Amino acid sequence: MMLDHDKYADGLIPAIVQDERTGAVLMLGFMNEESLRMTKESGKVTFYSRSRQKLWTKGETSGNFLLVVSITADCDNDTLLIQAHPTGPVCHTGTATCFGEPETTRPLTGDLINELETVISQREKDRVADSYIAGLFDKGINKIAQKVGEEAVELVIESKDHDRERFLSEAADLLFHYLILLKAKEASFNDVLEVLKTRRR
Repeated sequence: MMLDHDKYADGLIPAIVQDERTGAVLMLGFMNEESLRMTKESGKVTFYSRSRQKLWTKGETSGNFLLVVSITADCDNDTLLIQAHPTGPVCHTGTATCFGEPETTRPLTGDLINELETVISQREKDRVADSYIAGLFDKGINKIAQKVGEEAVELVIESKDHDRERFLSEAADLLFHYLILLKAKEASFNDVLEVLKTRRR
């Protein structure tokens, strides 16, 4: 990535940070070569503060870091777009972004699925004794697959009636256990979507 630092008098490149999951613009900062290098090495967005004249990692005080997903330069190589996962509110005022609370710019579905997959992964890793998810992983793939089958049958049964609330509840149960099964098979919901994309005409 060859950036045109000479285009600006202070040599600092504007860096726009976007929430990778929701598409919301989180903040704008500035980077020199060293802050960009630190960002790539640490995986946490690091800027150069023009007011303090030093490097600073977003979240070093608050603990609300920006975890890097990707870094892309624009067509003129003089601006950066950083897609990241925020670990908390980005703005010092406590709002989700430095531009206030964002409107949803992507379907809630993807964001919620990602959140559920994160929780499932954490439960599978921690194996807390009273965790339902951890208990399923402890029982193994056969039990997890069995639960998916049971939930699928319950959904089919409810689909024959006219109780919308019960039908949606069973649908949610099936999706939840399906995500657990995907994790047990070291796959993700996005992997399934990629398969569906290949089937488009």
